[in-house]
Amino acid sequence: QVHLMESGGGLVQAGGSLRLSCTASGSFFRINTMGWFRQAPGKHRELVASITTSNTTNYADSVKGRFTGSRDNAKNTVYLQMNSLKPEDTAVYYCYAEAQLSFTHTYTAWGQGAQVTVSS
Repeated sequence: QVHLMESGGGLVQAGGSLRLSCTASGSFFRINTMGWFRQAPGKHRELVASITTSNTTNYADSVKGRFTGSRDNAKNTVYLQMNSLKPEDTAVYYCYAEAQLSFTHTYTAWGQGAQVTVSS
């Protein structure tokens, strides 16, 4: 009932920028918190950014000042603008959305993952 489609990954040189987009579709009352995780080789899954419905955002320390998360509630879309990319940002980035399916049921949906590779 809830699907997330990601786009925007790719290969970029250090110092470059990429923008990831993730759109939720399906049947749900609303989308609560949305955000981004990333999984780098040999590392644990890391919460990169979370964005509330009011666009309040929390970031991992490693990306503060470089990444900007935002969302468009009308489009059910969350974005991650990544600037000043570093090789250590290389990872698969997964968007997530906490979908309110009913008054009592919340479901966490996940995107398919977008590969971000930053070369030095």
